[in-house]
Amino acid sequence: MPRGQKSKLHAREKRQQARCENKAREGAQAKAAAAAEEPPPEESPPSSSVSEGVTKSLPVAESCSTSQEPQEAPPTTTTSEVISCTRSEEDSNVQDETKESNAEASPSRNKVCRDPIARKTKVLEQFLLYKCKMKQPIMKADMLKIVNQKYKDQFPEIFKRVCEHLEMVFAVDVKEVDSTRELYDLVSKLKLPNNGRVRGGRGLPKTGLLMNILGMIFMKGNCATEEDIWKYLSMMRVYAGRKHFVYGEPRKLITKDLVRLKYLEYRQIRNSDPARYEFLWGPKAHAETTKMKVLEFLAKINGTAPSAYPNLYEEALKDEETRAQAVRVAKPAPTFKVCALCSAMRTVYLADPIDV
Repeated sequence: MPRGQKSKLHAREKRQQARCENKAREGAQAKAAAAAEEPPPEESPPSSSVSEGVTKSLPVAESCSTSQEPQEAPPTTTTSEVISCTRSEEDSNVQDETKESNAEASPSRNKVCRDPIARKTKVLEQFLLYKCKMKQPIMKADMLKIVNQKYKDQFPEIFKRVCEHLEMVFAVDVKEVDSTRELYDLVSKLKLPNNGRVRGGRGLPKTGLLMNILGMIFMKGNCATEEDIWKYLSMMRVYAGRKHFVYGEPRKLITKDLVRLKYLEYRQIRNSDPARYEFLWGPKAHAETTKMKVLEFLAKINGTAPSAYPNLYEEALKDEETRAQAVRVAKPAPTFKVCALCSAMRTVYLADPIDV
């Protein structure tokens, strides 16, 4: 082979080798950067789509040291995205702020893709979340369009599944607010400001987070340390100091906003040095919900009944009885008013009795 052709061939091989090395280096750097951004593996179970990180197992009632695997922040979605997903029969799956890889898709997601009813359920759920986030009215006609006429007969079942899932994840009820126009809204189970959003403006309800915290406090003997709360919330991918898509800055929401609104009490543990803090139910939480309702919320997430956790259930029953007694004591005794005519007739009769 002529010397000129050998030189060209050698130069071409060097360029190819350099390109391969650059690609390998870039791939390693990308993986390293992704690993640096991810929280520790044991605190960050992978999740693939909206609300899939919902609690799957309630801690054993007798041993409150374990924590449940809770919900993940729902992703954003737009009307055009939802319609696009509906037309293409594909599952809409928008990642959260951590930008997880699609390689983390779980077997349950693959099952959803194969089940048209489950797929339509997920699409409708994201549509309702988008409407809720934007504070726009939810019309039944629009929901039917999203589901598609092909699945009109299955709409009641799809809608029921969506309502149950939103209740478990966000602690909201899907209620009809205008029967004439068939308008619906997501209504918070607690009377948090702005229908559960806590702060003004648009956004999604924070009620689900609060109900989980109240449940954790209940399971920890009605008082949970701050360390326990943050360890528990880390399973929900909620970290102090890291802005969350739904909850904003979690530390401010939990230790400031919810404390100011009197749903939580946040106090220093007595004689702790350095200072440590603990959480309790606040007055508003005691007024607007009960231990039984919180236990029912957690049990429903796990697909079981409150009685499956005997110690917590017994305590919740006692709390219900105590509340009932307090209502009976506070209820004023009935008063009877005697009409003026009856009083006058009685006076006449006594003054001039009639002989029979």
